[in-house]
Amino acid sequence: MAPMTRGRADDVTGVPHPRTAEYYAQRASAGLIVSEGIWVDRTGKSGPGIPGLATKRQAEAWCAVTEAVHREGGRIFAQLWHAGRVSHPGVMGRTPVAPSAVRQAGRIFSADGWTDTVEPRALGEEEIGEVVQDFAAAALRAVEAGFDGVELHGANGYLIQEFLARNTNLREDRYGGSVAARLRFPLEVVAAVTERIGAARVALRISPGNPENDIVEDDWKEVYSRLLEELRRYELAYLHVIDTPDAVPLSHLRPLWPGTLVANLRSEEPTSRDEGESLIETGLADVVAFGRLFIANPDLPARFALGAPLARADHDVYYGARLDGYTDFPAYEPDSAKFACSARS
Repeated sequence: MAPMTRGRADDVTGVPHPRTAEYYAQRASAGLIVSEGIWVDRTGKSGPGIPGLATKRQAEAWCAVTEAVHREGGRIFAQLWHAGRVSHPGVMGRTPVAPSAVRQAGRIFSADGWTDTVEPRALGEEEIGEVVQDFAAAALRAVEAGFDGVELHGANGYLIQEFLARNTNLREDRYGGSVAARLRFPLEVVAAVTERIGAARVALRISPGNPENDIVEDDWKEVYSRLLEELRRYELAYLHVIDTPDAVPLSHLRPLWPGTLVANLRSEEPTSRDEGESLIETGLADVVAFGRLFIANPDLPARFALGAPLARADHDVYYGARLDGYTDFPAYEPDSAKFACSARS
């Protein structure tokens, strides 16, 4: 199950909603659940209702989630997230931070609705080190809260990818300029987190060439080839690659990654079972992550196995404080089960 923002956490405390444990437990039949993005520091919060893993109270609330998933026989990784410039003072009470003071094009959703983006503040070198330690500290809290591991969110135009991309990283110090310098922050995060909790519990999510959140990566082949070359030494749990159905980045990166590769397709329609099976059969991925289908189909693996019909969720229940569209999607009941009593009579 791919990480999906649902926006149901307490917006003031960053504590996950009391029904979050039920939500994830309902989906425990996934081979692995990757949680919604969880901020490692309040400066990394991207929007209303996003949960955190930076305080004791937040960690204690996540304990209930992991215990519920494990009771149902599931496994769950926490996705650790710093949104970088993709935030707003109306979300977290201060100016967003980024590699450089480059404003994101477009608008962003805040507590007051859709609003113009703001110019972020460039992080100082000492602050970069502090963010690295924020990731490491959150990873340790995640493991202590019962998560089976963590996935570092290096995709979709957030802070880690902002350091990789030339249009968002204009730095002239040791964190910017050359490809090696732009790789420095992501690799420091990976090194600090693996040192804290062990590489077997750590994964990284990337989205090479993905223009989401105003990212431009015209040199993605060189950047991500170098990144994977550096990452191979860690023997991570897996690499999670977001791609479009044409699978150009996957085709380029698959031969460069000897470990487990998880593929997640981004397109207008949710990834189908056939698309997922094709990725496995062609060798482009070892595992496929499904996102939106899991919202309305908590028992998605069973439905795939049975060839059962799939429910669809309306987009207006994806995010927000409302509880309808969260834990109220039922598991599939075949007709033979529904009418078992009348059949016996």
